[in-house]
Amino acid sequence: QVQLVESGGGLVQAGDSLRLSCAASGRFLSTYGMGWFRQAPGKERDFVAGMPWFGGRIDYADSVKGRFTISRENAKRMVYLQMNSLKPGDTGVYYCAIDRNGSGSRHETRYDFWGQGTQVTVSS
Repeated sequence: QVQLVESGGGLVQAGDSLRLSCAASGRFLSTYGMGWFRQAPGKERDFVAGMPWFGGRIDYADSVKGRFTISRENAKRMVYLQMNSLKPGDTGVYYCAIDRNGSGSRHETRYDFWGQGTQVTVSS
């Protein structure tokens, strides 16, 4: 089992930056793929960014490409999402997730463990 805890969310203005953190505990392996998803009010949860465990292509949703960056520090069991030039459309609850198969897929059904989420609100 792996437990994930997100932090770093908050209320910001359009154009601001935030860095979300995801701390993993339990059986966390460097071979796990990682992903960030978000859920806006009244909408389904959507893919934001995915990172394969090694050597694979990091993937971003088109809506965040060039503004968001996913990264990880395996030794610290941390995953990050740097979010720049935030827009009101980025508002939502952000979740990190682990893919034990290591792919960092866009599809949430591929992920095995999820955090509880952290709220990001971007005002115009």
